[in-house]
Amino acid sequence: MAEVMCYTSHKEEKMCTFYYFGIYNACMPKGVSGNISGNNKKHLTAKQIRFAKEYVYNDGSKTQTECAIEAGYADSSAAVRASELVNPQKYPLVVRFIDGIQRERDKKYEVTFARHVRKLAEIRDEAINKGNLTAAVSAEVQRGRAAGLYVERKEVRTGTLDSLSEIEIKQRIKKLLGDYKPLLEIEEAEVITQ
Repeated sequence: MAEVMCYTSHKEEKMCTFYYFGIYNACMPKGVSGNISGNNKKHLTAKQIRFAKEYVYNDGSKTQTECAIEAGYADSSAAVRASELVNPQKYPLVVRFIDGIQRERDKKYEVTFARHVRKLAEIRDEAINKGNLTAAVSAEVQRGRAAGLYVERKEVRTGTLDSLSEIEIKQRIKKLLGDYKPLLEIEEAEVITQ
């Protein structure tokens, strides 16, 4: 549920509540469709509501123009209408309605620590019930990571051989050969015995 300011007259204002899957509240009077054209009575039309829902729920999978066409605007003017409907200077009520729907959607799908850990526990339990211990262990490890029980360490080294002097390069080669000498000796021994 979200709230939007409804203006029923120039002097009177009240809060209207709408459900993002429901119908726009009846407190909106009939009149100009949310634009700033001089008529004080403002409301959202059915097309504007459909556009807002298409725009939010298709979140990038459809263009603004496609959302306008789906909402019932003519193909020839859909691009212009869509651009105007998301412009707060021209249609502030539509923009506010879109913002309310987006906030509701974000709140519904918000990732919190508690939800995340609970969902991983549900996945783990379902995997155990199905006998898939690999998935169960993986889910439990992910719960542990989320809780901070595992610490991942990564090292990023920068620099190039070009920045080293000839003496430094020779020292590094000597050190590497010394570090890997046991491995090199084993490889040579295997080659000889074969």
